[in-house]
Amino acid sequence: MAGEVAPPSLPSPLPGEKKDDAPPGPPAATHPSAAGATGKLPVARGQVAPPSLPSPLRGEGKNDAPPGPPPGLPAEPPPFDSFGFDPRILQGVRDMGYLHPTPIQAAAMPILLGGHDLIGAAQTGSGKTAAFLLPIMQRLLPGARGKVRSLILEPTRELAMQVDEALDGLGYHTPLRGGCVIGGVDWDPQEKALRAGADVVVATPGRLLDHMKRGYVKFEGLDVLVLDEADRMLDMGFLPDIYRILRALPTERQTLLFSATMPPEIVRLSAEMMRNPKRIELQRVSKVPVGIRHAVYPVPQHRKLDLFLHLLRGTEMPSVLVFSRTKQGAGRLMHILERKGFKADMIHADRTQEQRIDALEAFRHGMVQILVATDIAARGIDIDDISHVINFDVPFDPDSYIHRIGRTGRKDLTGDAFTLVSPEEERGLSAIERALGHPLPRITLPDFDYRKPSTVQPGVTPRHGHRRHGRPHGGHGGGGGRPHGHGGHGHRGGGRRS
Repeated sequence: MAGEVAPPSLPSPLPGEKKDDAPPGPPAATHPSAAGATGKLPVARGQVAPPSLPSPLRGEGKNDAPPGPPPGLPAEPPPFDSFGFDPRILQGVRDMGYLHPTPIQAAAMPILLGGHDLIGAAQTGSGKTAAFLLPIMQRLLPGARGKVRSLILEPTRELAMQVDEALDGLGYHTPLRGGCVIGGVDWDPQEKALRAGADVVVATPGRLLDHMKRGYVKFEGLDVLVLDEADRMLDMGFLPDIYRILRALPTERQTLLFSATMPPEIVRLSAEMMRNPKRIELQRVSKVPVGIRHAVYPVPQHRKLDLFLHLLRGTEMPSVLVFSRTKQGAGRLMHILERKGFKADMIHADRTQEQRIDALEAFRHGMVQILVATDIAARGIDIDDISHVINFDVPFDPDSYIHRIGRTGRKDLTGDAFTLVSPEEERGLSAIERALGHPLPRITLPDFDYRKPSTVQPGVTPRHGHRRHGRPHGGHGGGGGRPHGHGGHGHRGGGRRS
């Protein structure tokens, strides 16, 4: 339900607030966690989600849909199967819960499938990742394996990991292999991916140049270059690195440039590296659902897990959707929650469609209290009465924040959206607050020690097989989704097979 952001003074106190400070509100029955709740998980919350996981994409849902289609686009976007994609790609599209193309996808995909260069002025969260990944996969499928054929440059490792995860999900049924080349993780898997010629390499400029200096990065077979978030790269000082990378690439290629703004330096760069590019300029404004109580919990990074568990134990939370930036982080959270006795499951791009449906069905029916998800996989979540959304990590951008919290407070219900923010994440949170137009209330818990060392051991993330709730773990299917064949972010050996 579209509308303005709910003010901080909403019914029932947040954890850390005094009860007598809370203003009067609607009847308790309007909120799943209101006074009088039994503390038991609901037996059934709705019907089982069908295999297609029908949920609104960013920009398509009731809460954040723009008032109308951009000029020149049809009111009803064409279905994905009208673009001529390979059936294996379409299966990945369905598995990821995509229903209809977003405006940027509907406008960009025909241009890219036609082989043209493209300049797209679109913000993060508009659907542009799938807008370029789907045509790239279609172009690469008929070709030979064993060489880098597409290079996607991102300004930050978080964005690179997000694109890499989208490639995982959309390309699950194809033989295409990807490699993620970023700083802060193990070097060796990245080197193996580059030497073996991963079909698609997603990279940050600095780490890619480090590999290029060693002489084993070969780009002679490159077909497609994507420069994503170009204005952010300019702001971060990456422009000289971009020019150094361009000098090593073949000139005969398809080039895509996406940028929310077009400063003069980016205009000059596009003129130098592109040939007669087509242009698309689509902006969208997301709206925040009403009825949602926002709260930010500042916490040192080393105490995040402890505070997270403290909130879960001290607050009535019938159904909790927890967001992690990465699938690795989601796996660690899932493992810790199970060790601590919580009923939990997870969804991310490395899980099969059957595993995701099983997890959503269990969450919908109250068989698990907590569902851990990544932004990419969360498109498949269409459950009306989620009581709490917890951002364990601050989202990448304001649109992701709105997309996440919109999973609670549906159909005139109220809901809670908690965000755990470390000092290192304050800058990202400030960007979200600027986009919302007001600061979010910050809460410090008087009964939590923020200074002591962490009491939670992260442990080792297990490879979860296909789990049927109510049966012993690993008792059904085994195998845990697709074969990895890589450590951390690197080469995916053996393709993707269900």
